[in-house]
Amino acid sequence: MEHYNYSLGDLLAIMAALRDPENGCPWDLKQDFASIVPYTLEEAYEVADTIERGALAELPGELGDLLFQVVFYARLGEEQSLFNFGDVVQSISHKLVARHPHVFGNADFDSEEQVKANWENTKAEERRAKDAAATSALDDIPRSLPALSRATKIQKRCAAVGFDWRELPPVVDKIREELDEVMAELDEPERDQDRVADELGDLLFATVNLVRHLKQDPEAVLRRANDKFERRFRAVEQALRADGKDSRACSLEELDGYWNRVKRQES
Repeated sequence: MEHYNYSLGDLLAIMAALRDPENGCPWDLKQDFASIVPYTLEEAYEVADTIERGALAELPGELGDLLFQVVFYARLGEEQSLFNFGDVVQSISHKLVARHPHVFGNADFDSEEQVKANWENTKAEERRAKDAAATSALDDIPRSLPALSRATKIQKRCAAVGFDWRELPPVVDKIREELDEVMAELDEPERDQDRVADELGDLLFATVNLVRHLKQDPEAVLRRANDKFERRFRAVEQALRADGKDSRACSLEELDGYWNRVKRQES
């Protein structure tokens, strides 16, 4: 196929052709707003994975896949006379200008903290303008967010209105407190699984708070832990195969020895 330098206008035209009622693609024609949400989430995660792997040569392709999701939604909106791609561009441009008065206006902030405070205040004003009935700082946090990300967002919103510890020790103490409450439930003669689930949730929420206070992203931290565990487990499997052993026939002590050997090799 001959190389062609496509533009954003070409992409919008391609999308229109895919949705053409007579000559379009049957799969694209079947889609609606709800049906493509899973693909949007998948593409966003693929962008994150590409960046984490440092595979930046692949990033334009992955970002293109993500951009296509936006173009798809815009086309659906245009077909239903709700909005079009121009409205999407207008919306984000207006929002960015309004949230950066120190760049596009006359505001002057002395620190990053002041910039963040202005950002949160502007977002709060936007929420109130969008929904006059909104009464909570937690309004409009999507319930469909991954649980770790939603916990972080909830905590950030609370922190923005002063509901937050300003030092680290109480954050750590809360984790110990929640762990003690989990263990207390486990010591009950008749274990109540709903109460156990509640206490485990509190423990996870408190742990997310520690990650946030240390200025880390819980999703990224856990993905990193997943990758590390997977890498080490695969190395254990490889070592077991080399020794002609089956993990199911090994004792826990023996498996722990393989695990520790792999850890030492990484250090």
